[in-house]
Amino acid sequence: MTILAIESSCDETAAAVVKNGVVLSNIVSSQTEHSAFGGVIPEIASRAHLRMISTVVDQALSKSQCTLTDIDAIAVTTSPGLAGALLVGANFAKGLAMRLQIPLVPINHIEGHLYSGFLVSEQIEFPFVSLVVSGGHTSLFYVTSFHEYSILGSTRDDAAGEAFDKTSKMLGLGYPGGPIMDKLAKDGHPDRFIFPRGMMQKDSLQFSYSGLKTAVRVFLQNNYPEGNFHDNIHNICASVQEAIVEPLVKKSFNAVKRMKVNTLVVAGGVSANSRLRSELLRFAQKKSVKLYIPDIQYCIDNAAMIGFLAEKKIIEQKTPDHYMSYNITVNSSALRSPKK
Repeated sequence: MTILAIESSCDETAAAVVKNGVVLSNIVSSQTEHSAFGGVIPEIASRAHLRMISTVVDQALSKSQCTLTDIDAIAVTTSPGLAGALLVGANFAKGLAMRLQIPLVPINHIEGHLYSGFLVSEQIEFPFVSLVVSGGHTSLFYVTSFHEYSILGSTRDDAAGEAFDKTSKMLGLGYPGGPIMDKLAKDGHPDRFIFPRGMMQKDSLQFSYSGLKTAVRVFLQNNYPEGNFHDNIHNICASVQEAIVEPLVKKSFNAVKRMKVNTLVVAGGVSANSRLRSELLRFAQKKSVKLYIPDIQYCIDNAAMIGFLAEKKIIEQKTPDHYMSYNITVNSSALRSPKK
């Protein structure tokens, strides 16, 4: 089975071709237009998707050495995300599927991340705990199959990636903030300044990062009223990064222990953070837990994970006819009701 997948939920226009679980191509066009605003502007994102989607799909087909006649189904992200951005991808995919008279498979973006570890390892066994952590989402899941999972805990307010981006904006570092702060933190001391860790009660699997943003703002106002913090920028970045990473690591392994599993899968844009990766690996080795983190290209928003999951869904349906109605809608909500 050969699937063309399209992802346009936020500020990456992506397309991929996946054949029998193998990624033949994975093209991602990241939008740089938002850097001047310190965050994603929905209208600008939608226009950029309109401008790039045909090109990105053509590139994905070309790199995979496939043509449209080779495609057996089209997968597309329909939730969650920016409504206008989702509509661009969904309408493009719908029109193409109707033209080719092939199945159209709607995919939840978070579910795509949830199973993205399988793109780099076929050794992952159910059940497992998964941490999905990105600019818009921070959640822990208990996953028992390709169609069954439950939510163990989520952020009560801001996502971890948002905390990086908003802190970076306060520091005048630019957008996206995560990679910039990660780089600067390498030359800093993570314990130089102590910032709050939210929801750190022993039994809690919930997250909270709004208090951290407030604490950073107050810290800068009290200690650097003139804005002359640049001599200490490495230590500030390292300390803030530690306050973001520590709850992610501790709660993930608490969830592994609670659910009595031996496997942790971590995905989403923030899983590319070097400090998070090193701390996860350190804890995994200490606790003898199997850890899977996708390659960087599969951490960020991408279409390969969308195509991979679509193939699994078609196989479970036993027939692609289930996806021939083309009656799909987009939903900007963060998460669907958890599956049981």
